[in-house]
Amino acid sequence: MIASCYFYMSFVPYYILILFFTIIVDYIAGILIENEQNRQKRKALLLMSIIANVGVLVVFKYYNFFVDNIGTVLASASLSNPLSYLKIILPIGLSFHTFQAMSYTIEVYRGIQKAERRFNYYALYVMYYPQLVAGPIERPQNMFPQMHFNYKPEYHRIASGLRQMLWGLFKKVVIADRLSLFVDNVYGDVHNYQGFPLIWATIFFAIQIYCDFSGYCDIALGASKVMGIKLMQNFKMPYLSTSISEFWSRWHISLSSWFRDYVYISLGGNRVNKWKWYRNLFIVFILSGFWHGANWTFIIWGALHGFYLIMGVMTQGVQKKLFNLSNSILYKKIFIFCEWILVMFLVAVGWVFFRANNVSDAIYLLKNAPKINMDYLIGIPIFSFQSILLSFLFIFFVLVTDLYFEYSHKKPFAFTRKPYMRYAFVFLLCFSIYLFGIFEKHSFIYFQF
Repeated sequence: MIASCYFYMSFVPYYILILFFTIIVDYIAGILIENEQNRQKRKALLLMSIIANVGVLVVFKYYNFFVDNIGTVLASASLSNPLSYLKIILPIGLSFHTFQAMSYTIEVYRGIQKAERRFNYYALYVMYYPQLVAGPIERPQNMFPQMHFNYKPEYHRIASGLRQMLWGLFKKVVIADRLSLFVDNVYGDVHNYQGFPLIWATIFFAIQIYCDFSGYCDIALGASKVMGIKLMQNFKMPYLSTSISEFWSRWHISLSSWFRDYVYISLGGNRVNKWKWYRNLFIVFILSGFWHGANWTFIIWGALHGFYLIMGVMTQGVQKKLFNLSNSILYKKIFIFCEWILVMFLVAVGWVFFRANNVSDAIYLLKNAPKINMDYLIGIPIFSFQSILLSFLFIFFVLVTDLYFEYSHKKPFAFTRKPYMRYAFVFLLCFSIYLFGIFEKHSFIYFQF
């Protein structure tokens, strides 16, 4: 608890009061919900808890966005905006710990989780510093039993956790931060570029955000493993997906499962007629986009993925017929490869809106990326051909290593039977971080959410 308080206060110290407010509200709400027998009163208590949590989120994250858009509408009618902006800094990880807190009261309401009577245990559930600011978004039924268990130090678990932290640091400073030099340069002023630089910047951002976010999660999971707590896996090789639905079962798993369990299923899921089903899917992804940030670019990104998923459902029958046109193994492999190419293209188009500073920049990039000029293959002075080659070598290393951990049927980062692999892995990562790491101030991308 002390470490978590210090960790959070190192950003803006008095913002810890926001955390304490939601912790106290939800701690009391959980006990009252469990003790209350009347269903309507239980529902009212849950609603009060959700309003308190969402209210904090709206004030700090979305208030200025609403004021800005209201001002735009009023200005079009030649009216002045009576609302003024709030001069506040967004607390880091606000969306993450807000959603984690809400999952607790919802699970207590559903009778899945017992209300936690020990205040310090509940506070630690919300404030647990390894995943406080960028997830994964945990569930109470996973965390509380582990918090009540008395762990003893185990060498193999601690060593495995430290190796996973090192792996996350490698992905962050050697790959993500190196690629950010190129991506930030292009996306910072897209109107200066066309063709290949825009294409490369989008491809590199797709890799950057994966290495940045999954790198943070590896550090969080590794640090937690050292202390004896197992957090949920947040990524499962998302860029190997051959459908958008598969992509979302592999990317930011804790968030997609949160929306599935608490929004999608509550709306009726797929147990309704097809048009309501499509509506439910679209609502979930609009909310997912809005969760990421108070900007129309994120909302469009979410809407695009909602549209992709609906089109995938609508064309499922056609896809199966095309897949079964031939029994040839080669044909099926080519078909799967084409599906993968299409999914990666659609995901990349979504990333354009996710990364662009505004909607007009995103539209400009999509319009001008196809304007290929072979004399302008790289075109960014800050990124030489050697840097490009080095980046691809590290990306290939990450891909091979992730595949090994995914399909070797061994505990990740353990290497229990091959000591030389442990030493080689650690040495290679330390050597690469020392020589090729970018140590300028680059915060994790998802800290802003």
